[in-house]
Amino acid sequence: MDGVSGMALAAAEPLSPLEWKFSQVFGERTAGEEVQEVDIISAIEFDKCGDHLATGDRGGRVVLFERTDVKESGRSRRDLEQADYPLSRHLEFHYKTEFQSHEPEFDYLKSLEIEEKINKIQWCQAANGALFLLSTNDKTIKYWKVQEKKVKKISELNVDPTKIAGNGSITNSSVPFSSRVGLSNGICYGQSYNSFSSDLSWGIPSLRLPVITSSETNLVARCRRVYSHAHDYHINSISSNSDGETFISADDLRINLWNLEISNQSFNIVDVKPANMEDLTEVITSAEFHPTQCNTLAYSSSKGSIRLIDLRQSALCDSHSKLFEEHEAPGSRSFFTEIIASVSDIKFSKDGRHILSRDYMTLKLWDINMDAGPVATFQVHEYLRPKLCDLYENDSIFDKFECCLSGDGLRVATGSYSNVFRVFGCTPGSSEATTLEASKNPQRRQMQTPSRPSRSLGSSITRVVRRGTETSGLVHVLRIKCSGPVLSNIDTP
Repeated sequence: MDGVSGMALAAAEPLSPLEWKFSQVFGERTAGEEVQEVDIISAIEFDKCGDHLATGDRGGRVVLFERTDVKESGRSRRDLEQADYPLSRHLEFHYKTEFQSHEPEFDYLKSLEIEEKINKIQWCQAANGALFLLSTNDKTIKYWKVQEKKVKKISELNVDPTKIAGNGSITNSSVPFSSRVGLSNGICYGQSYNSFSSDLSWGIPSLRLPVITSSETNLVARCRRVYSHAHDYHINSISSNSDGETFISADDLRINLWNLEISNQSFNIVDVKPANMEDLTEVITSAEFHPTQCNTLAYSSSKGSIRLIDLRQSALCDSHSKLFEEHEAPGSRSFFTEIIASVSDIKFSKDGRHILSRDYMTLKLWDINMDAGPVATFQVHEYLRPKLCDLYENDSIFDKFECCLSGDGLRVATGSYSNVFRVFGCTPGSSEATTLEASKNPQRRQMQTPSRPSRSLGSSITRVVRRGTETSGLVHVLRIKCSGPVLSNIDTP
């Protein structure tokens, strides 16, 4: 069901709230075991069909999980979703593979240390049974191909070891040299020449062709392209295009367009850097391609606006085709208005008709054909509004949260504090608003004022406009062991 038909159906028949149950966690953390900084997940992304999940951590590793309940049943995913299974049945993901995507680097020209932390992961179109994805840290983007390869082994030796001497020569001392037959290539054998027609081994019965067998398959991750030296500031977004050939990468001031097969050249399509950096008033916070129109993309800013641009208009998209922003009510402006209006993440709906945006306090749903204002606004943690002064003092007001839409376009979700995420029904007349805790025992609870963890200094220029850019919200911990990954939950302030 696409987003448009889903919306129409929901308008006719109001949806009942979903019943949420804990589904799966990958591994456990042993009692008293400390969480290492490099094991904390920093990026997570499903592919478009929902059959694969990729996670990236602060140690530069990417771990892939695969949905297995579809494979085991032998039925299509659509049939499984429509079937009436008992409550005990649910989707199931298993560990697939992992690889080291990025390593720590040092920029000697700028005397800057580049962390290996994965900022974003983006799935690309699969081909010939192989998976393709993009991963990026602050400066470098890599294009990965993951596929199964058969391990080839030689099951038999060329020559029987009992028939050869130390130097590999064949021993046949019982045949005198005078009785050996000489061939044109200088090799002599202790048989008459006529006997070769009946003896295919030509006097070497132990010689046989090697037999190569493929007994097992291994998943191999190979880096196909490295896209580097194109961003002066930290990369905050990457998005693949529906044409399957290009993608964009965005930092605080620029958006670049890349071809997947060309790693040494990119085109700067958006540049908001002023001639004088003292005049800088806003930065780019997120960017994403339209899911079906390869010429359209959207990007958000720290001022709370979303711009829709058309790549067909000009090479450098200084002007936008549409601007989405919510106008302030008279007399409602305060010291914190512009700070909490900053958009931290945007997502297109599956059909491309709507854009979901997340600022500090709310989720907003926009119709791309209506730029007068959002069609729906959802309050995420309104109880924090009286405490904005405290949140400003400990820098929590600058935390960034991500958002997402369901495949049918009927619900939206985003993270909050204290390991909590919220789900809202976005159909007309829907009052669904569910608060869930991301743990093995979900429960509804009142959230407390967050305390700010220690913040590491970064080189993001966002601090010129705002005081912080650290990502917070739903954070999981991924630990890599010899036996596979371990995924558990921790509370995030």
